[in-house]
Amino acid sequence: MGENEASSPNTSLQGKKMAYQKINADQRASGHSQYLDNDDLQATALDLEWDMEKELEEPGFDQFQIDSSENQNLGHPESVDLNLDSIQPSTSPKGRFQRLQEESDYVSHYTRSAPKSNRGNICRLLKMFCTATILFILGILIGYYAHSNCPLDATSPPTVDPHLYQEILKTIEAEDIKKTFRNLLELYRSEDDMEISTKIKTQWTLLGLEDVQFVNYSVLLNVPGPAPSTVTLSSSGQCFHPNGQPCSERARTEGSQDLLYSYAAYSAKGTLEAEVIDVSYGTADDLKRIKKMKNITNHIALLKLGKLPLLYKISLLEKAGFGGVLLYIDPCDLPKTVNSNYDTFMVTLNPGGDPSTPGYPSIDGSFRQSRPNLTSLLVQPISSSLAAKLISSPIAGTKNGICTPLELPYNEIRIVSMKIQTVTKFQTVTNVIGYVKGLTSPDRYIIVGSHHYASYSYNGQAWASSTAIITAFIRALMLRVKRGWRPDRTIVFCSWGGTTLGSIGSYEWGEDFKKILQKNVVAYVSLHSPVRGNSSLHPVASPSLQQLVVEKNKFNCTRRTQCPETNVSSVQIQGDADYFINHLGVPTVQFTYEDIRALEGPSFLSEAVFPQHAIKIEEMDPFFNLHETITKLSGEVILQIANEPVLPFNALDIALEVQNSLKGDQLNIHLLAVASRLRESAELFQSDEMRPANDPKERAPSRIRMLNDILQDMEKSFVVRQVPPGFYRNILYRMDEKTSQFSILMEFWDHCNSLTSNETLQEALSEVLNSINSAQVYFKAGLEVFQSVVLKT
Repeated sequence: MGENEASSPNTSLQGKKMAYQKINADQRASGHSQYLDNDDLQATALDLEWDMEKELEEPGFDQFQIDSSENQNLGHPESVDLNLDSIQPSTSPKGRFQRLQEESDYVSHYTRSAPKSNRGNICRLLKMFCTATILFILGILIGYYAHSNCPLDATSPPTVDPHLYQEILKTIEAEDIKKTFRNLLELYRSEDDMEISTKIKTQWTLLGLEDVQFVNYSVLLNVPGPAPSTVTLSSSGQCFHPNGQPCSERARTEGSQDLLYSYAAYSAKGTLEAEVIDVSYGTADDLKRIKKMKNITNHIALLKLGKLPLLYKISLLEKAGFGGVLLYIDPCDLPKTVNSNYDTFMVTLNPGGDPSTPGYPSIDGSFRQSRPNLTSLLVQPISSSLAAKLISSPIAGTKNGICTPLELPYNEIRIVSMKIQTVTKFQTVTNVIGYVKGLTSPDRYIIVGSHHYASYSYNGQAWASSTAIITAFIRALMLRVKRGWRPDRTIVFCSWGGTTLGSIGSYEWGEDFKKILQKNVVAYVSLHSPVRGNSSLHPVASPSLQQLVVEKNKFNCTRRTQCPETNVSSVQIQGDADYFINHLGVPTVQFTYEDIRALEGPSFLSEAVFPQHAIKIEEMDPFFNLHETITKLSGEVILQIANEPVLPFNALDIALEVQNSLKGDQLNIHLLAVASRLRESAELFQSDEMRPANDPKERAPSRIRMLNDILQDMEKSFVVRQVPPGFYRNILYRMDEKTSQFSILMEFWDHCNSLTSNETLQEALSEVLNSINSAQVYFKAGLEVFQSVVLKT
């Protein structure tokens, strides 16, 4: 998949097979005696024997281990141990250059010992001296002409200066981030998306980014109508706005913006009068229970946000026959740092991109589909206070430390009328794109994404926090670039528009440049809503990047209260990383600060977008120390991915994540067998190819390029074709921190009990099986390619 590379490996590889290959002493002795004496051979082979299971227990990585260490059968399908407890969900040993640095005698294990010298006479010394002199002069001439005539990529990549990253990052200061944040908030009052985009473009250009430009798309947006939506109690005739206030001119005037922006983007429009049925969180079990008690056709569901993706729950309610949804957040689910009296919020029912051009970019001449709404349901977000009024219950309260959730008694009847009036129209969404071109691999991209404010999105201060962080890193990076340094790979900085309504800007850009991005993107670093609390650092990373994140987190954490020991996980996240994870299979990382209570509560509450005054960033991080930490953590990850000769990804961690995700009660022998083969292939790949390629003596550019091409595409095998709405197509990402199984299998298992046929479940199992098998074949093919290259030399 790579571009034109050097035609031959380094001459140090000529005539021999790589000494790093994981084989036993007897195999080594029979095939490579021409390089080592027999005694040396035996010692070397024993030194090279890499006990993978022992290294899986290496200190410093135990935070990934969920169960105690146990032996995993790596044999063929017929010998697979189907005892699920034998699966060891650990992290892989380091297969990168760090290990070579830790083991000072690593290279000496594989170098041939010099023969014993005999006492020579003066004549021999003179001959040796003359020969050395001639060779030295000849070497200078050859080196000079080779340097003049050979292309740049024919030289071995240089070793990275370990102090370089810290020199770049030390210029990042909290006070500068705070100043940028406040300057951006001043623009918030303008209500002009283009003015804010222009400000970002101007600032990035002044900092030195190359070719900063707008990339605009005309897309179909769903925005508030001329008047707020209403909910009316039929029994009393009382009319309420979504925030729970009566429908009066005064309430409408005082909170006009809040009321207008309390809506579900791309909901159906109109009026519906029907009975309200409490469906709790709207899970499959909730609906199964309610169907047994009541007729639900064309009724209105009272639904709590959280636990599952909103799009998935809306699809279940639509299939069940409901006509409308009143959506609210139970106060018992909110973290302590969040004001439980939130009145309004908005959600989007858009899975991603411009609804009028699904799957292709919104460029001039594209066919536009008529899609004024993305569901047949009337969906309206309401405050918890209005939900309490509808069920004639006091607002949820806490007694003796226990919060009482809101609930409508099943034997009580409430009939309401809901009226929704929103407007769909075409409008321009603007992305700001700039880059720093790479020196040796300019065709390999690290995408760094934030998002900016748009007047229709009502997304509070999170956009300013995100933009301030990306700007702070650009400033620090460009100070070094102006002194003559460049990263090896290109870093692309993106400020996305239309994020709140379904990551529209990033989706359209991704669809527009899909062919280029599929081949060239190495990683995506997300800066979406980086500060959501102040008690816990919450890193989310692709399995292949988890070790790198842990290393950076440990190195940068100096304040234990703000950097507690926490697992790095692969879970579904909100924001513009969606397209890169689910359509391109790009390894992704994101650092955020959260409230611990938010992590312990129901997942997917972040799907709600609150008004500006709801969450004040400066109250959570008054000195912007959290912003500085996230900037430095994200920055060091960006720099290492952009500059390491071998991408800092781990193949074996993917296999271990797969095995961990197969823990469950309903598995078949084929899944376990192919997962075992995947782990075996990943182990061999990580030991045979990743480690030796990191040795400076083995850094033939063609081998490095081949290896990096394999590493950057490892996760693409796990992007499946079809998933339930709201679920990630990349099955390596779980639903939340509380579950470890493949999300797609969990969903189908939930439905399996209610279906007469298990055909749907078998389809899901087949999707997972094919993904794991595809990854196993991919690693095996990579091993065979490298083996062929070595044998030919």
